[in-house]
Amino acid sequence: MQTLTEALTLTPSGDGRLTTNLTRDFSNAALAMDPDKGAPFGGLMAALAARAASEGLGLTVPLQTLTIQYLAAARFEACDFTPTLLRGGRSVAYARIEAGQPGRPALSALATFGKVSPSPSIKPLTPPTTPFQALDDTAVDPTLAPSFTRYIERRFDGGPRLAGGNDVSDPTLRLWMRTAEHKPLDVWDLCFLLDGIFPAYMTVLRGPPVISASVDLRYDFIEPLTPETSPEGWAVFQFTVRDVGGGWALDDGVAFSPSGLPLALARQRRKLVPTRPPRSD
Repeated sequence: MQTLTEALTLTPSGDGRLTTNLTRDFSNAALAMDPDKGAPFGGLMAALAARAASEGLGLTVPLQTLTIQYLAAARFEACDFTPTLLRGGRSVAYARIEAGQPGRPALSALATFGKVSPSPSIKPLTPPTTPFQALDDTAVDPTLAPSFTRYIERRFDGGPRLAGGNDVSDPTLRLWMRTAEHKPLDVWDLCFLLDGIFPAYMTVLRGPPVISASVDLRYDFIEPLTPETSPEGWAVFQFTVRDVGGGWALDDGVAFSPSGLPLALARQRRKLVPTRPPRSD
């Protein structure tokens, strides 16, 4: 298996492009399926887009926002990421990233990088309060868990809650996650983990899971990460269903450090695969 560090490595390949090899190890197909039935996982593509902008443009200030449109599923082969500096100043830099393969654009992204400076501070986001030792390490059913989840360690607060285990009065999935490498959490790992779990709507819809494809994904980073933020790599997550209907699903995510410091927000819109209504005989 390719390691996550290897998967997130980009190599300059001329004309401002950076290239990586997308492997089947990071397929979003279920573990029980042929990985070729899926495509490279969206969180991996998000992390690569952000890293391409940072490394390709030589940006040293922290990543503040990342907005991605997934245009088409990438293939399991070499993929180019091309960052462009839209505007760069002393405190804020704006970048665009295009990624794809010959004849197949995969994503288009915008990233904002910005200097951190002293200012008033208010932190209203409240992290989950369940002690880590009380959390559930139950594995997700391999018929549902995608291949890329082999790279993630999870601790659920009350279990995965799939197939309607969450009530619509509190449609939130709570868990801790870290990468399997157990290294200090960095911004690329956080990009990966913020999309590292099944869609939250699967916890409120009963019956067999409805398949979907990510269309838009946005990350807002709140606190710059240092090796001291999470030395063992853990982050605490909450994923909340905001709406399901009309063939679309919308959910929000929040990530905290183990000490409860808010790290990032995520919002994702997915297109549901159409389902046929039951036949009436």
